[in-house]
Amino acid sequence: MNIDDSLRQISTQTLGHYGDNAESFRAGTLGHDVSQNIDALLRHITAAAPYTVLDLGCGPGRDLKTFSSLGHKAIGLDGCPRFVEMARADSGCEVWHQNLFTLDLPAGYFDGVFANAVLFHVPAQVLPRVLLELYATLKPEGVLFCSNPRGQNQEGWNGDRYGAYHDWPRWSALLIEAGFQPIEHYYRPPGLPRDQQPWLASVWRRPVQAL
Repeated sequence: MNIDDSLRQISTQTLGHYGDNAESFRAGTLGHDVSQNIDALLRHITAAAPYTVLDLGCGPGRDLKTFSSLGHKAIGLDGCPRFVEMARADSGCEVWHQNLFTLDLPAGYFDGVFANAVLFHVPAQVLPRVLLELYATLKPEGVLFCSNPRGQNQEGWNGDRYGAYHDWPRWSALLIEAGFQPIEHYYRPPGLPRDQQPWLASVWRRPVQAL
């Protein structure tokens, strides 16, 4: 699919930022504890293990290594060429170089999709299509995990990165419109007052139906 000039600028500039700062990003995020999020995905998958999991926006590969160490088949995807190189080298997993705006995913293939801190980079105008593509790549009863910085449904540039910041009612409506069934949602980091929890995490299921 072709993308228009405004989307191309968003993609190029945002991915360029990550490419220019790849080493510092890896160092700065390596110790982040996302075990709560990984568990939220895995414990809701009803298929027999090991699972086939897509780490969408896998970055340098930190979480790919975790999924792989747990015995699952983990495949990464990222639009930043430097991250793809890092993730392949660091995790030993298969990693696809694809742009979020022009995904090309196999139908009914994954037991789970782990979209940790990535979908907020998708502008509202193309988010419904991206969600439909994630729905289609999941097996029936497959699970999608999402975590994004929350907001009041505003979007725009934050330095060299583009972001869209949804509240729970809006995010929930978008996922339900794409066909997903809600499982749970929570705010992060855990154990803090809500105004100190900038991250909205949610878990969704593709219901059983014909592909």
